[in-house]
Amino acid sequence: MTFGENILKYRDEFFDDLGKLLSLESVDGAKPEECKKALDFILSRAKDFGLDGELVSEHSGHVQLGEGGKLCGVLAHLDVVPAGNNWSLNPFALTEQNGRLYGRGIADDKGAALVNLYCLRAIKESGVQGKNTLRAIYGTSEETGMKDMDEYFKAQPLPDLAFTPDSEYGICYAEKGILQVEISTPSNEAKVLSQFHSGKAVNAVPDLAYVMLDSSSYDEQRLMRFADASDGSFEFNYTIDGLMIISRGKAAHACEPEKGFNAAAALIDLIANAYDVEDIGALCSFIDYALNCETNGRSFGIKMKDSVSGALTVNLGVVHIEDGTSKAKLDIRYPVTVNGNYIFRQLKSVAEHSGISAEIIHHEKPLYVEKDSELIELLSGAYESVTGEKAELYSTGGGTYARKLGGRGVAFGPNFKGDDIHMHNADESVDKENFLKHMQICLQAMYRLYTE
Repeated sequence: MTFGENILKYRDEFFDDLGKLLSLESVDGAKPEECKKALDFILSRAKDFGLDGELVSEHSGHVQLGEGGKLCGVLAHLDVVPAGNNWSLNPFALTEQNGRLYGRGIADDKGAALVNLYCLRAIKESGVQGKNTLRAIYGTSEETGMKDMDEYFKAQPLPDLAFTPDSEYGICYAEKGILQVEISTPSNEAKVLSQFHSGKAVNAVPDLAYVMLDSSSYDEQRLMRFADASDGSFEFNYTIDGLMIISRGKAAHACEPEKGFNAAAALIDLIANAYDVEDIGALCSFIDYALNCETNGRSFGIKMKDSVSGALTVNLGVVHIEDGTSKAKLDIRYPVTVNGNYIFRQLKSVAEHSGISAEIIHHEKPLYVEKDSELIELLSGAYESVTGEKAELYSTGGGTYARKLGGRGVAFGPNFKGDDIHMHNADESVDKENFLKHMQICLQAMYRLYTE
């Protein structure tokens, strides 16, 4: 028996608490009161378990066990991306169906966040005496730039060793850089296009977009012919304000945009085929020219890859054109051996050549941890003791709290390769048996951090 199996005796109480946590629509920016409730819930339950909890900032806090020795941390976030469209179940409830657990945040990252708390409880109630200080650290703005951890680490020291269960197993030793850029024009000067809206989060592939056009019957027939010949899914509606075209796609995480179908890019491609630049405006024309439906940055001149972390990706996450506003947001994940400032200079040069402004709205530099480090050896041992298998070392385009840890932390779990969890998509879910396995691995890893 491994120490990690101790977590299973709490499973009924855990899933009851998980249902309560998933019911909170904790979307940072849109629902700040729900984010606060999620953090308060964790700290309240910590108190119920006899653990020491502390609210460190408006968006962060921790629960601690022990004192002295190394400071070891396990980081998770309580905010989620918006529910989006096309759910077959209530996104803000825990639903078990056909051996899977459903709900927004079950995989990213509320499920793991609650596991961390229950692991502290299990260690405390086992009576184990630790050598180190163990903290479960929580934030509520991971999906919108990680300002929560910036605030937290202004007030608290960096852990000596840490991991964040916010990716996949085995162990993620490298994370691509994240460069989020807003491109814009001073106004919407389009003659035909009056509105274009798509996306709520720059780090997700939008599954819905719509445009309003002041079009003629000839234009409409031409648009329909182009729509029939395209890979997109379009709906034409006639309104008092003109022709509305709705584009439907498939959501995905921005770190893997090729796994989705970008509704905004498809719609821009459609109207760009039917209209001239002055009809749809400079921004849409530029997106069609410099991005189109690509996800590799080729037309921007930034297509690249390295042997450590793979290829650069680009996601068109948000488009907003209406009245005097004309802007879009791009999410770029670039290889760990590349300088992000070079990528932005190249993108900005291409944009300015077309009269488009470009501005960095968020930049997270890449993460790289040596494969033979003490932390990776410790986590590898925990994984192998529970699963009987060696932990694979891998890189990702995803962005986790690990990049806030100065090389002292990595992403480790909670999801398993091959499990289609629908990250940032409708019907987010995890295999229940995999989730129970994660609970054991996480407890084993936290036990080792606390005692070794």
